[in-house]
Amino acid sequence: MERVTLRIPKQQIEEVERMVECGEYPNRSEAIRAAVREMIAEEGERHEGRDRPRKRPWARA
Repeated sequence: MERVTLRIPKQQIEEVERMVECGEYPNRSEAIRAAVREMIAEEGERHEGRDRPRKRPWARA
């Protein structure tokens, strides 16, 4: 596995922490990996014509 360093707004990481505390994910890394897997799956569906393009709300610091 590769290590990636990223910056995430405090509000978003607090929500990830809440999901970990509730037992939805074992840790923050797995929660973020799950989000990346979902994003990749959605992109694959879009390229296969099963979904219409979506605009992603990019965070600005």
